[in-house]
Amino acid sequence: MSRTRVVRPGPVTLTGRAWSGHGPVTRVEISEDGGAAWTDAVLDRDPAHPWAWSAWRAAWTATPGLRHLTVRATDAEGNVQPLTGPWNRGGFANNLVQRVEVLCTPDTSAREGADGA
Repeated sequence: MSRTRVVRPGPVTLTGRAWSGHGPVTRVEISEDGGAAWTDAVLDRDPAHPWAWSAWRAAWTATPGLRHLTVRATDAEGNVQPLTGPWNRGGFANNLVQRVEVLCTPDTSAREGADGA
């Protein structure tokens, strides 16, 4: 058992939900390089419920290797999830960005077909 996600090379749709206790979520971004560069996700907000969880989705192209995808949200008050936060024993008020380890395995189907296997 592992929390690492495993995918094949190629297009992958990333999905999730975002929420803020300070205002409606206005932006969700994804990074695959530890936060050096960010790409906007598509935010699916319900205008009738601005304080509810907001679904988001983004297209990502997986390439072989281990990736650490990072997702952060921004709300209408300008609050952005931090990359780091103060440690506390109980883990209270954890508002850090979410990080997910993804292993993209090499596509072996082309080689298997060529070998006749």
